Amino acid sequence: MRHLLSTTDLTQDEALSILDTARELAQVADRPVKKLPTLRGRTVVNLFFEDSTRTRISFEAAAKRLSADVINFSAKGSSLSKGESLKDTALTLQAMGADAVVIRHGASGAAHRLATSGWIRGAVINAGDGTHEHPTQALLDAYTMRDHLRGNTGSLEGLNVVIVGDVLHSRVARSNVWLLDTLGANVTLVAPPTLLPVGVETWPCQINYDLDEAIVKADVVMMLRVQLERMNAAFFPSAREYSRRYGLDAQRMRTLPDHALVMHPGPMNRGMEIAADVADADRSVILDQVTNGVHVRMAVLYLLLGGQEA
Repeated sequence: MRHLLSTTDLTQDEALSILDTARELAQVADRPVKKLPTLRGRTVVNLFFEDSTRTRISFEAAAKRLSADVINFSAKGSSLSKGESLKDTALTLQAMGADAVVIRHGASGAAHRLATSGWIRGAVINAGDGTHEHPTQALLDAYTMRDHLRGNTGSLEGLNVVIVGDVLHSRVARSNVWLLDTLGANVTLVAPPTLLPVGVETWPCQINYDLDEAIVKADVVMMLRVQLERMNAAFFPSAREYSRRYGLDAQRMRTLPDHALVMHPGPMNRGMEIAADVADADRSVILDQVTNGVHVRMAVLYLLLGGQEA
């Protein structure tokens, strides 16, 4: 594994290796000094063309806990806002000695372009490209499911995962469907027909338009953010109607199996796709997802930057 661009590139053994490594590295968080010298002397660049507090800080924390040097590069206020191309930016980063570039970009395929262009010799990690993929989010979601439901060992064979909401604009949904299928889980997508992408019937998952029917046997219910900033068409009649049919409220949560988890990749629209009391309930593992994101991203950096040989 030289880059991490898509969950479709991962075999089950590779995915489990990342999750197992993350489990080992999670122990660092319990130490008085939360640092390992593993990537000392390496440089990780966070190249973010889109705003993201959660993902950027998570990658920064992960790199610093492995003692890497971190450069945060935001498109706003940089030469990119003056029209500099992705190629010129990449060549500049290469000249500065970047060993890994974590890229978030509004264009689907941007991470793949960066990895295959020859502009960067180091590892490229996709932190979200357009509506395409967000592989480390899917990995931290899988880690969280395994931690709570499988004792943090083994695959997710036979687990029933229901992903609900704005699948059309969600790179998280795409990455999760492919990774969870690789790990043996059964995935069901629930959304209005207008919020399902063309070709979704070829994905390795089931489709259901009835949330109440889908969640009765769910082990995990993952609510997706309604991406209002991408809503340039009338995908549903009103926010109130969407919430009534596809929102997770306390009444719906009571129909879940007792062991079922509630997840959300964040940021949340409280009161729309998820009720505030559900987001804060005991079976909600949303904050655990944030914590586990650091462990998983440490594992990805560790494995890509030669930590396995160190």
